This record gives sequence, C-alpha cells and structure tokens, in this order.
Amino acid sequence: MREFRAVLLASASPRRRELLMSLGLRVLVMPTGVAENDHPELSPSQLAAFHAAAKAEAIASRIGRNVMVAADTVVDVDGRALGKPSGPREASEMLRTLRGREHLVHTAFVVVDGTGGGRLACTSTTRVRFADLSSDDIDAYVASGEPLDKAGGYGIQGRGALLVDSIDGDFYTVMGFPLGMFVRSLPKLGLRLAHDAHAVAAERVVAEPVARASQ
Repeated sequence: MREFRAVLLASASPRRRELLMSLGLRVLVMPTGVAENDHPELSPSQLAAFHAAAKAEAIASRIGRNVMVAADTVVDVDGRALGKPSGPREASEMLRTLRGREHLVHTAFVVVDGTGGGRLACTSTTRVRFADLSSDDIDAYVASGEPLDKAGGYGIQGRGALLVDSIDGDFYTVMGFPLGMFVRSLPKLGLRLAHDAHAVAAERVVAEPVARASQ
C-alpha cells in the first residue's frame, strides 16, 4: 500500500479544496475549464459521473506521477437535474422548487493514480429535506450571493444550513465531496493517506479555535 500526502484537484471549488485539506493533504488546484452542460439523456447521478470523468480526462495528460481527484455535484428533483444557477432569478426558482420537500444530492468523483496507472470512479447520494421556506427566506438567501456557484442554488454549509430541515446520508456529499467514501476507496488503487497527514489534520482541528480566539 503506497502512502501519499498531496493531490491534484481538477476543480476550482474552494469547498472541495478545503475538504481535502482537512485530511491533511496538500492540494494543487488545476481548473479544467470543462463546461457543465445539460445532457437530458443522462440521469442526474449519471450526469455527475459524466462531468467528473470529463474533468479527469481534461488534465489526465498533465498529472505525471501524482494522485489526481475530479468531482461534480448534481441536485436531483424527481429525476430532474439542477446544476449551478445562471443568476439570481434561476437560483430563486430552484429554491422555490426545493422548499418543503425532499430531493437527492449526487456527488461523483474520479481518482487517478499517475504512478500506478489505476483509476476508479464512485458516486455518493444523500437525501435532503428542505424546510418550508417563505418567499422572504428565499429572497434573503439569494440576496446573500451564496447560491450562485452551487448546484441546486444552495450550499449546506454557511447560511444554506438554515434552509435544510434534515438529511439522510453523508453530509459531505451535500457539501461537495464525500470524504469517507474517498478514503475508503483508496485501497482499491493500492493507496492510503500518509499517517502523518492524519496527524497534521488533527493538529489543525485543535489549533484552529485557538487561532480564532486570539484574533
């Protein structure tokens, strides 16, 4: 089993970068420029997997001997895929569709081992129930600007936490990257996180409140 301490992230998502860093990994961001277009012939979970694979392929020739991760998240309402809203109006429409009901969130990821040549793809799905939001609640959230770069027009972290009534499944899938599934999948490629990477992550968790308190 080969240990690693760094990954290339085929995504510009600051949330995915932060989540991978929370494992103690060094993260090099390599945006792909891949357009997340609609594909009506694909189910929402298939669409997430398609986009993740496209991002992986876009930088496959540049990963060298590194470990690379690509991912995509799609919100699924009765089989209809909701990606990132084009602007405030569409974000508001999405949130009105989601309020007071359940939907699914699919996050797919691809891991490529540049040294061993292995590749794997996984998809995690979580069920989310929204609170019965008022129009004022939705307008205030849209006005915050938070929904505009997020699938389905919301993020479960930050102010978006106020929109969610409950979840059934993995929280990090909704946030944009299923950390547990990622780590558990690594042995299939003969990989594991470096032991000292776990130690670095633990130190950050302990030190962060102290740092904030001193500000």
